[in-house]
Amino acid sequence: MPKINACRLLSDLRRFAQFGSYRTGVHRPTYSKEDMDSRRWLAQQYEAVGLQAHIDGVGNVFGTPRSEWRSLLIGSHAESQNRAGWLDGALGVIYGLEIARTFAETPDCASLPITPVAWADEEAHYAPMLGSRSFVGDIEEAEIDRAVNVDHGLSLREALQGAGLAGVPRRLLESDRYVGYLEAHIEQGDTLEALSKRIGVVTSIVGIWQYSIIFHGIQNHAGTTRMAIRRDAGVAAASLAMAIAERFPEVVGPRTVWTTGRVTLEPGAPSIIPGKAEMLFQFRDAQMPVLKRLDVTLRELVEETAINTGCRAEIERTEMGEPWHMDPTFQEAIENAVARHAPGASVRMPSGASHDAQVVARKLRAAMVFVPSIGGVSHHWTENTNDADLVLGCQVLADTAEAILRAERG
Repeated sequence: MPKINACRLLSDLRRFAQFGSYRTGVHRPTYSKEDMDSRRWLAQQYEAVGLQAHIDGVGNVFGTPRSEWRSLLIGSHAESQNRAGWLDGALGVIYGLEIARTFAETPDCASLPITPVAWADEEAHYAPMLGSRSFVGDIEEAEIDRAVNVDHGLSLREALQGAGLAGVPRRLLESDRYVGYLEAHIEQGDTLEALSKRIGVVTSIVGIWQYSIIFHGIQNHAGTTRMAIRRDAGVAAASLAMAIAERFPEVVGPRTVWTTGRVTLEPGAPSIIPGKAEMLFQFRDAQMPVLKRLDVTLRELVEETAINTGCRAEIERTEMGEPWHMDPTFQEAIENAVARHAPGASVRMPSGASHDAQVVARKLRAAMVFVPSIGGVSHHWTENTNDADLVLGCQVLADTAEAILRAERG
C-alpha cells in the first residue's frame, strides 16, 4: 500500500500557510499576490514530481501525469476567506500534492496516475466555485465580464489581467481522461468531534438557496405618525423572521438549516419610520424535495406578512445551488481505507457547506473526506486540526485513490 510521508505533508501544509500568513491563519484572497504566489509554488512542486504543470485562464493549477491511462483528480481550492483559517481548501490541495509524490515514489503505484489540482475562487471573492465551474463548462464569458470583487469592486477581467492570466485559455474537462475526483476538507463543524470520530465520509453536499426579500412601507415621522396608520417596513422584516422561525420546523428535513444573514433598514434613523427593509435569507439541505418545499413555504410567509403589515413585498431567489450525492463506490473505498488504519473511526455524513466536489460531480464520479475541525471552528484564523488527524486523512485518501485506480485497471 502507498505510505505517505507524514513529516513532508505537515511541512508542506505549513509552507503553504506562509503565503498570506495572518496570525495563526491566512489572508489569501483570490488573485491577490499571495494567492498567485501560492499557485506558482504549487506548479513548481508538480513539475518536481514529474508532472506537467499548468495554470489555466481562471487560475486553476493542474499537475498532469505523463501517462496514457485515465488519471484521478485530487484537490481543492487554494485561496482563503479573508483573515481566515490555514486549512480550509489548502488541506485538499496539499493532500493532492503529497499523494502524487507518494505514488511516484512507490514502485507498485508509480503507474497509477494522479492529477493534483488547485481550483480558483471557491470562496466566491468574484464568483462562487469559479474554477471548478469553469472546468466543467458552467461559466460563460459573459459571467466573467460581469463579475466583480465583493470586497473592493475590482472587475474579474482586471483581476485576471493583474494576475497575468489575461488571454490564457481556460481548461475544459475531457471526461474520458479522468476516472473521477477526490477532495479532502476540514469538516467546518463539530459533528466528528462530538461523535469522537476522525474521518467523515461525505454522502452528499447541500444545495444553498438564497433570497433577497424587500418590504416597501411608508417612511414618515416616528413621533407624529399614529401607530394605527403606520406601514413600517422594519416591522414587516422582523415579523417575517419570526414567522419563519415558527413555520419552518414543520416542513424542514432533519438537517435543514436557515439563516437571516442581514437586515437593512432605510433610511435607518431613530426618528424615521423605515420605508424600506431588505432581508438576505438562505436555507440549505441535501434533498431537492425539501428545498422546493421550503421555497413554497417562504413565499407563502412573505405574502402573509405583506398582507398583515400593509407593506408591499418583493422576493427574488438569487442563488439556487443543486445538492449532489457522492459516488457510493468511492464512499465504500474510503470506509475500507479507514478500516485498515483506524477501525471504527469513520462516520457517513452530509456536508452542510458547498465544495468544488459538488460541481465536478456533475460530470465525474466524486467523493469527499472530512477531518475534524477543533471546536468546530472554520472561516476564522483560529481554525485548526490535530496533526494526527491531518496525517490520517491523507493516508486514507491515498489508499482510496489506489483502490479506485486499481479497480479501473480491472
